[in-house]
Amino acid sequence: MSLDHDRQDLAWEEVSTEHLVTDEWIDFRKHRFRFPDGTEFEPYYTYSRRDYVVIVASDEDGNYLCVRQYRYGLREVTTEFPAGGIERSDGKQYYSGGEGWNAREKSKLGSGADAAREDALDAAKRELAEETGYTSEDWTHLITIASNATVADNYAHVYMARNCKKSTEQHLDETEFLNVELHSPEEIEELIKAGGFQQAIHVMAWLLARRA
Repeated sequence: MSLDHDRQDLAWEEVSTEHLVTDEWIDFRKHRFRFPDGTEFEPYYTYSRRDYVVIVASDEDGNYLCVRQYRYGLREVTTEFPAGGIERSDGKQYYSGGEGWNAREKSKLGSGADAAREDALDAAKRELAEETGYTSEDWTHLITIASNATVADNYAHVYMARNCKKSTEQHLDETEFLNVELHSPEEIEELIKAGGFQQAIHVMAWLLARRA
């Protein structure tokens, strides 16, 4: 069965949308949907946030660059890989592409296709340097994947950077407070098992990098 046939059979119809919070940081919405059997239900909540990058970076000795920072969702300090949002020159923290903004439309945004949007690889190189002071000439794209397909329309662009070298100082944003740590592969595995490495996309990135 084709994907188009699946969409026809399973896709929900958006009946109404109310924008509850719309500012430069987020577009938070309440929806009413019609299901394939004709019944309707509300509320469903979704939000738009900007795409972001995650970098699985290792130095010349095979140790991995991690950062420790406070995550207010969990109210905990966690260990994770360097990461950050893809910047837009218009200052918005999300793409206001209208209803139906999805992976197919995002795939049309090659480098320079959207003048307001930073290239994902450029963003990954920038975030690695800003958060850790390390740079690399050896980059591999691992995957671009929906961040949270249930309620959000943004995507994570995951990269691997090898043979990283310390070449600059950190340049953190005014809201960033983080420490850089080097961990062996065995230490990262232990952190994941112990619940100290809690970002789901970052754990997925680790597993993909180990297979690469």
